[in-house]
Amino acid sequence: MALLGAAGVAAQQASTEPITTPVTVDLSALPALGMPWLEDNPYRGNAKVAEIGRTLFNQACARCHGDDGNATHHVGTDLRRLDSYCFGKLKDEAARRHCVRDNDHYFKESVLHGKIRVGVAHMPPWEGVLTQEAIWSLRSFLESRRP
Repeated sequence: MALLGAAGVAAQQASTEPITTPVTVDLSALPALGMPWLEDNPYRGNAKVAEIGRTLFNQACARCHGDDGNATHHVGTDLRRLDSYCFGKLKDEAARRHCVRDNDHYFKESVLHGKIRVGVAHMPPWEGVLTQEAIWSLRSFLESRRP
């Protein structure tokens, strides 16, 4: 039987609980995106959308990823660093855009379907709870918080 550290146990316990808290953030100011799901963040660089994303993040994500995305002393990863390789290592603009697009896909899929690794749920799936507009506003907020 594998042993989990305190953070691993906390992640498993926090993530396997069903999402019961409704999202009560007013998303009506977000431009409608409809279907199908977009592959790139259409709200990138929009400060008003990022502020809505901030409110949503603090309601839905801060429990594991920290207030305003500051994951210090939290079980979730520091999502502000998601693009650190793209902007820290890549000098070629086309490669950087491709990297950020890959991260958009990774973020979208992770939020929709959650994270399970080696049988341990690290994040619940948010599909059916958060809309496309909500997920891209979260991504916009996190992009605005890059270190």
